[in-house]
Amino acid sequence: MKKYMNDYLRYLKVSCNQSENTLLAYENDLNKFDAYLQEKKISFQCITKDEILHYLKYLDQMDYKNTSIARHITVLRSFYAYLVDNGILDSNIFLRVKNPKIKRKLPNTLNLEELKKLLDFSEAKTPRELEERVIFELLYATGMRVSELSNIRLSDIDLKEKSIVTLGKGSKERIVYFGDYALMALKDYLEVRSEFHPKENFLLLNTKGERLKRASIEAIVSKRVQRIALHHHISPHTLRHTFATNMLETGSDIRTVQELLGHSSLSTTQIYTHLSSDYLKSQYYKNMLRK
Repeated sequence: MKKYMNDYLRYLKVSCNQSENTLLAYENDLNKFDAYLQEKKISFQCITKDEILHYLKYLDQMDYKNTSIARHITVLRSFYAYLVDNGILDSNIFLRVKNPKIKRKLPNTLNLEELKKLLDFSEAKTPRELEERVIFELLYATGMRVSELSNIRLSDIDLKEKSIVTLGKGSKERIVYFGDYALMALKDYLEVRSEFHPKENFLLLNTKGERLKRASIEAIVSKRVQRIALHHHISPHTLRHTFATNMLETGSDIRTVQELLGHSSLSTTQIYTHLSSDYLKSQYYKNMLRK
């Protein structure tokens, strides 16, 4: 099975242009499945539906969440479809396996006071502080993913149009926009960016003048959250969730938000409509109590 797994992962990388994170997740799930089959002495070519259900039960006993089990099934269904397409198998057994029901958890968002506190960089003066300000302003103003922020090059930014060309999942190009606060943050930072002795054309740089990677940005966000003592978990994705929710609350239609977030499916964006509905309901009762 290992050979076919490697061929499949190569296909995903070359033909489907999947990201490194996606490839790693697929590889981990496939390795988990392969190890289980070897332990139970089951052939991947002859596996039965009952044996698959036993595997899913095994994952459940290992405290895998339904979301993780559902991802396993999706990965294996896709892998077996590849095997069928390439004449290795006659049929895809995973088409007969249903994903577990998943209760969708509403994404964590920031309220106005938390957002103001997080974006208050009035004392920022050093190049590192000004860069940190840019990170937070762009994450909130554009709703981009932290991996997209890490890969922004100077040539991607149009200060006049207040826009950035970014590559999302699957290397899909889109344009995101930012407002005056982010513009000011960018201009202040670009005046001192040379002090990092740039070796790259990337916007954000580490102390060596190289691209500031995803993990480093996540660490910067985490440290600031701890420093200003916000009382719940906040990640870079929290700012993306807050951006999307605020867009809907201020009247943007869902397809516009979908385009700005770079979601391939509208169903992914629709989770924010639940947040917006909760907000509208709270505002209705708040206003009614005033009368």
